[in-house]
Amino acid sequence: MTPAALILLVGMLYTLFFGGLSLLRREGLSTRFAIESLLTTLIFALLATLTNINIHPVVFLMILYIVTMRVRLLIDFGTLFARQQRFELAERIYRLAGQLGTDPANRTALQLNQFILCLQRGQLEQAIAGLQSILEQNGNLGFKHEAACHYNLGVAWQRQGQTTRALQEFEAVIECWPASEFARRAAAAIENNRHSPLA
Repeated sequence: MTPAALILLVGMLYTLFFGGLSLLRREGLSTRFAIESLLTTLIFALLATLTNINIHPVVFLMILYIVTMRVRLLIDFGTLFARQQRFELAERIYRLAGQLGTDPANRTALQLNQFILCLQRGQLEQAIAGLQSILEQNGNLGFKHEAACHYNLGVAWQRQGQTTRALQEFEAVIECWPASEFARRAAAAIENNRHSPLA
């Protein structure tokens, strides 16, 4: 198999695999992702053909991943810094991610993490309004993002002393994605409330 054919094969399999994962997560197909991955694949296949440079498939796969997942990678870095309470740096990283071209699923993930950052900073009203707007505006919200929204909304309501609302959100997490870490935390919060009421 020629290097160009191998690159085309790797690129097509990558596009199908990650496109399929998006469907499984109920995020829908991303046109931007498909175009970027196919265009990058074609460019590298052409380079391999015209220059006879042998690009290792693993190197090509890493480049393809960085190009197509740049926004998600930045969101992950921002989240890492937010957990370390380096909020200003996290906010700058999220802003950069927003400037790199986002598809609907990445835009939702970015907004979600920005509102979680508000929650971590104690900006409860802003966090609650933002998380509620994500839940209201996104009909095709993936189950991971939906569970994260409900869980963090529950935490925000809990911090405001709104027990009933907090418990409703925690129960929504368990209903949305029962096998998740969010559901485990939500169940623990519900159990804690039984032993010592939140308000």
